[in-house]
Amino acid sequence: MKNLFDIKEKVVVVTGGAGILGRCICRYLAEQGAKVVILDRDAAAGETLVAEIKADGGEAMFLTTDVLNREVLEKNRADILAACGHIDVLLNAAGGNMGGATIAPDKSFLDLEIDAFKKVVDLNLFGTVLPTTVFGEAMTACKKGVIVNFCSESALRPLTRVVGYGAAKAAIANYTKYMAAELATKFSPEMRVNAIVPGFLLTNQNRTLLTNEDGSYTDRARTIIAHTPAGRFAEPEELLGTIHYLISDASSFVTGALAVVDGGFDAFSI
Repeated sequence: MKNLFDIKEKVVVVTGGAGILGRCICRYLAEQGAKVVILDRDAAAGETLVAEIKADGGEAMFLTTDVLNREVLEKNRADILAACGHIDVLLNAAGGNMGGATIAPDKSFLDLEIDAFKKVVDLNLFGTVLPTTVFGEAMTACKKGVIVNFCSESALRPLTRVVGYGAAKAAIANYTKYMAAELATKFSPEMRVNAIVPGFLLTNQNRTLLTNEDGSYTDRARTIIAHTPAGRFAEPEELLGTIHYLISDASSFVTGALAVVDGGFDAFSI
């Protein structure tokens, strides 16, 4: 019987591929035999990751990108098609938050920095929409392809403080469902769009929210864990199985779905 999870030789493009989550994802997919294309603005980190993957026997290439610049993305697409011939998978892993779009406990919505809010929405929403448009166009030529967006718990339930990030990720949830129908009905039912909804991970982006200077957990971190039945934060590696499933033929009838990987956080109330 065919191995439904076989992703060998699939060309997988990962935006934000040199980041903490991106690195973990790219290394894993390369180990599984995929041809990984790492897109990131950090050239040094990207080239280092490619060298690490190749040293382990994997196949990877790096291209400097700007997920908010269509011309740069189109150049990336041309380079990828020249090197690989086609694109099978797009993982929209680029994203992030910033202080001005986050409301501190001693502040209110009146203190929100609108420019920072716009930047967070641009990065997390348009930084997914633009790559999807550019690389999705290449997929339409083959009438086949898989796109996985990165959503957030803040899209399922509004979380305190992260107002800009939450608004952007809520838009990603809606956009994922919209694009699933758009691509399947107008281009090919073999074009699928889903999103992964990670639980809480401790990363450089949220470290100041979740840990004190001495490394101990903040009140916010303790509250999150208290509301997570698994009783801890997630590890980046715990996203890999779901991503693998979503980009493989094992999920061939799955589109427009939000795959929640959160240790039970969204299912728990009191």
